[in-house]
Amino acid sequence: MSAQAPRKLTPRRRQLYETIFESDTPTGSTFDVLLLGLILLSLICVSLESVGSIHARYGVTLWRIEYALTAVFTLEYAARLYAHPRPLVYARSFFGVVDLFSILPTWIGLFVPGAQAFVLVRILRILRVFRVLKLTRYVREGDVLKAALRASVPKIVIFLVTILCTVTLCGAVMHLIEGPGSQFSSIPKGIYWAIVTLTTVGYGDVLPTTAAGHFVASLIMVFGYGIIAVPTGIITTEIARASRPVAGQHCSRCGLEGHDADARHCKRCGVSLAD
Repeated sequence: MSAQAPRKLTPRRRQLYETIFESDTPTGSTFDVLLLGLILLSLICVSLESVGSIHARYGVTLWRIEYALTAVFTLEYAARLYAHPRPLVYARSFFGVVDLFSILPTWIGLFVPGAQAFVLVRILRILRVFRVLKLTRYVREGDVLKAALRASVPKIVIFLVTILCTVTLCGAVMHLIEGPGSQFSSIPKGIYWAIVTLTTVGYGDVLPTTAAGHFVASLIMVFGYGIIAVPTGIITTEIARASRPVAGQHCSRCGLEGHDADARHCKRCGVSLAD
């Protein structure tokens, strides 16, 4: 059946569709809450099974619970395909793919040992809580964040290139100052130290020992505190810009678009937007 041609739902399928796909009805809300509970139970069982002492004592019980839950999820997936007016549309959707891949690892585990660990993909099904708790309006905020991240990419790339050049220079300088016989035995080792120091991680596995090395290291540490705020500031600015209401007017003189909703004059050339 074509995904573009919805099939006519019988009353039974319509009722099943409202129960499985809609949370506005009492049965739909109950179904979603129960489903989320089973998903959490499955994740707990898989996580506990990875603990050696628990696996040795309760491994068989956890295994039985997991396969029972997988059987329920398999029936649920089949019911979704059965009830949906466009089964292929659901199967290709984000949740359709997640639902399928959340049950496959357990069945594959019957033939490939260790595949059950991938069942943790079920945690993605917890995203259904947005629909259950009527939180879908907050999903729109994700679009603002996505737009802000996309707009920040050029600035972030320039920032990263600058940082790479900086750590390369610092690594080479430390190699020259400390000398080949020190812990800075090569320029790559010095670059590694510069990255660890500049990001304020400070593993301490590579240390300068000379006075000049201590001086350069101090400068890099202070510089590291300063650069931490740069990407945060870039993204914050873009989020604020993406969150602002934007008007559809464009400047008749310079052609600039994207003015604030309450703007009366072009922010580039100052001409009235009403002209």
